[in-house]
Amino acid sequence: MSIPAPFEKYQGEVLREWIDANDHMNLAYYTVLFDYATDALFDAIGIGRQYKDETGNGTFVVETHNLYERELLLGDRVRVSTQIVAMDGKRLHLAHEMFMLANGQRAATQELMYLHVNLSTRRVMPFPCGVRERVASATAAHANLPRPVWAGRRLSMPRSTAPHPGPLPASGARFGVRGIIPRLRAPLR
Repeated sequence: MSIPAPFEKYQGEVLREWIDANDHMNLAYYTVLFDYATDALFDAIGIGRQYKDETGNGTFVVETHNLYERELLLGDRVRVSTQIVAMDGKRLHLAHEMFMLANGQRAATQELMYLHVNLSTRRVMPFPCGVRERVASATAAHANLPRPVWAGRRLSMPRSTAPHPGPLPASGARFGVRGIIPRLRAPLR
């Protein structure tokens, strides 16, 4: 199986109904866009909707981590770059990066762990042999990509004896997370 590395077959646009009270895209819709990118990848490697309909098997997300770096506004267009980080007999580890088409800046990342399941029993099960081979082939196509430095992160808040770090910028500022609250967490590595 030949699959692009990274997989970049999904683009989307921020819709009006996704805008929240802060006049930017609500965090839930970053996940929607990432999920559409996952659907495109899963269709390409043969574990998408057709696989579910034909076999009664599918995938469940068991863990996800999102990092929001830049806000997205109404009409912003994005592309999602997807990397298969790893897989084993029952699991698939993905990493998505969302980039703004207008300026190429990364807006968000998402890391996910999927389990292969029998949808009738709702139990985890190994990938069937042919499916495992397809997923392993796609994973091998991504094996030479560098592991995302943000993958495997955990949420934490450094202990501090200092009071709140200070005021946030005036409303309307369009900063990434690092620009708004750089002192609230440890630097990215």
